[in-house]
Amino acid sequence: MQLLRARDAVMRRFRPYLRKQRLTDQQGRILRVLAEAGELEMSELAEQTSIHPASLSRIVPRLHAKGILRRSKVDTDARRVIVSITKRGRAAVVPVMRASQRIYEELAAELGPDRLKELHRSLDMLINPPERRSASGEAAVAVRKRSGNGSASAYTPSE
Repeated sequence: MQLLRARDAVMRRFRPYLRKQRLTDQQGRILRVLAEAGELEMSELAEQTSIHPASLSRIVPRLHAKGILRRSKVDTDARRVIVSITKRGRAAVVPVMRASQRIYEELAAELGPDRLKELHRSLDMLINPPERRSASGEAAVAVRKRSGNGSASAYTPSE
């Protein structure tokens, strides 16, 4: 319960920027992940956004219809779908990502460096416990660290 309250407190800071771009929390996560990754198969996108594949299969077509995402089938396997972000999608997510950086800076100032580092460690353990770590999981942690927040994205927690 405390984790949910913490997530909601953080999300209250992000939602105005998402709403300004007419994005839901989940849509924002999808665009942020694709802005960083370029393109992903649907299964990878579901994993990296913590969005259930069934939900993702409803959200992605809507974003595609709006011209925010591009979908294409894998030539060798028509069941596999690759999703990528369009210029319109980047234009929608860039202001949110800029705001995200400011919000993380505010959180860092409020928490202080030691508490922030501990928060990042705790979130990484929740997202990727030691027994599930793999080369891809460690790569995801490295991507988060390179993106500047050292932990999960601003809107990674599931709804």
